[in-house]
Amino acid sequence: MFYTGIADEAGKALDVQIRAHKELGWNHVELRVVGSANVTTVPDAEFEQVVEKLTETGMRVSCFASELCNWARPINTDFAVDVAELNRAIPRMKRLGTPYIRMMSYPNDGRAEKDWKQEVFRRIRELARMAEDGAVTLVHENCSGWGGLSPENTLELLDKVASPALKLVFDTGNPPAEGQDSWDFYRKLKEHIVYIHIKDALRPKPGEKEVFTFPGEGDGCVREIVQDLLGSDYQGGMSIEPHLSAVIHLGKEAESEAKAFETYVEYGRRLMRLIKES
Repeated sequence: MFYTGIADEAGKALDVQIRAHKELGWNHVELRVVGSANVTTVPDAEFEQVVEKLTETGMRVSCFASELCNWARPINTDFAVDVAELNRAIPRMKRLGTPYIRMMSYPNDGRAEKDWKQEVFRRIRELARMAEDGAVTLVHENCSGWGGLSPENTLELLDKVASPALKLVFDTGNPPAEGQDSWDFYRKLKEHIVYIHIKDALRPKPGEKEVFTFPGEGDGCVREIVQDLLGSDYQGGMSIEPHLSAVIHLGKEAESEAKAFETYVEYGRRLMRLIKES
């Protein structure tokens, strides 16, 4: 098992992201936003600078937190957008030795559920074929999209796509934020999980929004899931995504750069203590 994190929540500049992980004593990072864009879409010249800085500092990239099929791309989005992103991402992943690229499975646009899921299957089969050809692995997150609605949907997605290049990243904080049972979700998917996002949240009351917490303080069953993974000789990443100071995909900015950095590092420290106690 190794520690990593979606480091743009510490700061958008790569130098800040690296500094946060170095302060934690970590040598892995999960890349999402670097500068002003996702790592899959920054210009080639800027990506070369990313490679140079990561190489100089000895940081390894555990995963690309891409925009593939995500919350901002409902099922009516032109599929060419995702194909183009994965085509750009694969050679970048190869440059950095990154095995995983995070994806979701398209929010609906109002179409019938049967039509929605069949189009999800069609598109992700094609993306999985591309991933196979590129020798990388798509990791589907239990988040926005058809597959994230339930563990049963996730398992059906895996079955219908039927590709060794499609595995799962499990986010501990997404189920309670959506009123779901995190332990039940995890337990049903465990055998397919190769990567973990550590987030925690209190399950919202009707009419209220979720409240994100430090790990182990919410309803995400973080401690129980971590204990179970460690007892199962889990060798993958534990990637923090605090959602406390900044929530990138919701456009929530931290009140200050210093606060974002401090919160991110504290989150990492608390996770390490939780795991040490497990």
